[in-house]
Amino acid sequence: MAINEDIENQETGDREGVRERLLVPQEKDRAGKDEGTDKVRPWMVYFTTFIAVCGSYEFGTCAGYSSPTQDAIVEELGLSTAEYSVFGSILTFGAMIGAITGGPIADFVGRKWTMRIASALCVAGWLAIYFAEGELALDIGRLATGYGMGVFSYVVPIFIAEITPKNLRGALTAVNQLMIVAGVSVSFIIGTVLAWRVLALIVYAGLIPCAVLLFGLFFIPESPRWLAKTGHKKEFEAALQKLRGKDADISKEAAEIQDYIETLQLLPKASILDLFRRRYLSSVIIGVGLMVVQQFGGINGVCFYTSNIFEEAGFSSSVGTITYAILQVIVTAIGAALVDRAGRKPLLLISGTGLVLGCIVTALSFFLKVHDLAADAVPILAVTGILLYIAAFSAGMGAVPWVVMSEIFPINIKGVAGGFATLVNWFGAWAVSYTFNYLMSWSSYGTFLLYAVINAAGMVFVITVVPETKGRSLEQIQTAINRE
Repeated sequence: MAINEDIENQETGDREGVRERLLVPQEKDRAGKDEGTDKVRPWMVYFTTFIAVCGSYEFGTCAGYSSPTQDAIVEELGLSTAEYSVFGSILTFGAMIGAITGGPIADFVGRKWTMRIASALCVAGWLAIYFAEGELALDIGRLATGYGMGVFSYVVPIFIAEITPKNLRGALTAVNQLMIVAGVSVSFIIGTVLAWRVLALIVYAGLIPCAVLLFGLFFIPESPRWLAKTGHKKEFEAALQKLRGKDADISKEAAEIQDYIETLQLLPKASILDLFRRRYLSSVIIGVGLMVVQQFGGINGVCFYTSNIFEEAGFSSSVGTITYAILQVIVTAIGAALVDRAGRKPLLLISGTGLVLGCIVTALSFFLKVHDLAADAVPILAVTGILLYIAAFSAGMGAVPWVVMSEIFPINIKGVAGGFATLVNWFGAWAVSYTFNYLMSWSSYGTFLLYAVINAAGMVFVITVVPETKGRSLEQIQTAINRE
């Protein structure tokens, strides 16, 4: 018994020692004495990020494919509304499966091989859709692309966070969301003028992003942190050197990562139940809570039914939807550029404020319409509220939760915790999109007031629970959050 206590005390002392070593550089950073890494901008980090976010773009094309192609697919294949609804919605179930399995796969075979698996399934899915002559092939293809989406939604931000220096991590991780919305927008716009089979194969959507990703993975390094965790010391150092540049001094960063990994190796392999231990509970609450706030604030209901919302308010659905598609790309790019300068929490709070205001303005437009008041103002208020909502979401709530999620989980639980948070995100996406029409039938303005309340509660959550992670290494962040 005494021996066990001595071992536990020694392990606790080791962990505290590492915490102290990790927190010392953090204080130096704040004092401005350790600014060398802030000037590192190696081209390999940018190139590796570009290859990885091809998976994010593929995610966007999968999500955006069904909306502009609905009428053509239904007409050519003779599908009923119910059959097409299955085709559209089965994507989300595939993504849930991908979210559950993506984390453990990434921990077992590595980040690069996980992206290869997701890409291969997306390729198979697009080919099944292209050659489909009936409902079954369509659904199988859609399920496969959905699985790839779910895996990409986890592994891409995690991979980018693990390869980037701290001064670039927020911006480059946020590029994940930028490429998602770019994929959605491009699919929607070009899908209105091209045949649905062609859309599955062309350069802007479908197979080509997967091909670029699969080819590019041969030229980029694996995540150094995953290599360190799996005991590949030489490969770890080589990958880190390649990412930071051949003349960069990686000794300090490598030692920090290695020390932290060695501390985590003292802990048993994580299971789903370990997420509820006190050590990890804070990071799980932060990661899952942000996913709940992101989805249950109504974004998928608004996105999936933007055209219907504009039509009900008496505004041109085509003009409104194209404006929304362009706006979200522009604002997401601005948010990505600011996330490492303004910080995570300020962007989340600015975004939350805009979401609340957008919901209130939209609710007001529907209230006036229901009560036959100020008819001329209804379309103006509707388009103003929806575009404000989309712009606000794109500015912070769209990208930042994924940035924070990729930063806060220690690598020994990252697969389990990240997969769980991603699953919650996809469940929220399904729940909101499924209930939106029912809520609108109950009360159009009441629906948006409900979303306003949820987004306001999300702001309280951000203020009271979410830490600022700007300018800190992953090890510093995780050490500060995940304490006994």
